[in-house]
Amino acid sequence: MLASASWHSTSVPEQTFRLVTLIAAYSGMRLGEICTLRKEDLQNIDGVPCFMVRPHSDDGWTPKTDASTRGVPVHSKLIEAGVLAFKNNADGPYLVPGLETSKQGARGAALGRAFSLLKTRIGLPAEITFHSFRHTVSTQLRNADANIREVWIDRLLGHEATHKSQGTTTYLTSISTANLRQTVEAISYPETAFKKTAF
Repeated sequence: MLASASWHSTSVPEQTFRLVTLIAAYSGMRLGEICTLRKEDLQNIDGVPCFMVRPHSDDGWTPKTDASTRGVPVHSKLIEAGVLAFKNNADGPYLVPGLETSKQGARGAALGRAFSLLKTRIGLPAEITFHSFRHTVSTQLRNADANIREVWIDRLLGHEATHKSQGTTTYLTSISTANLRQTVEAISYPETAFKKTAF
């Protein structure tokens, strides 16, 4: 439904909305994490392009928890859509253009409101929120038949380890980028799920 919905918001450009929702759907990242990505947060780690979710000292933004500081491999569908080009093309320091920072310092608050208005207009249930992308990714990965370990999913999503033993903590920090890439590539949707947008 989101893919075919017409866009009516004046506070957020349609292309920005499509970009942020696509990143959320193919990464499980939180809205605030996506909207605060800087150009320098798109880096190659072990030869894999990754979104680096990390604190930004200049504006005081920090990830939700210590576990939320992480590298998230860029899904091949995002690469196909042209997301990597935003490192060079986007105006200003942010990777995602077209968003304002609220008086409270939240970047992307208008996008969250635009999402709520859109979902109401097209008749999605009230319990569907932008955070639902994250739940969908988590559910998909936990149900995937792709030899994906639970701790890889937790690391990708920035969840605290369920079992906080020293061994688990050490293992979480040593999960390879290749393991995380395998995990992120297990996220899939029907071809018609998202409106074809050239970024």
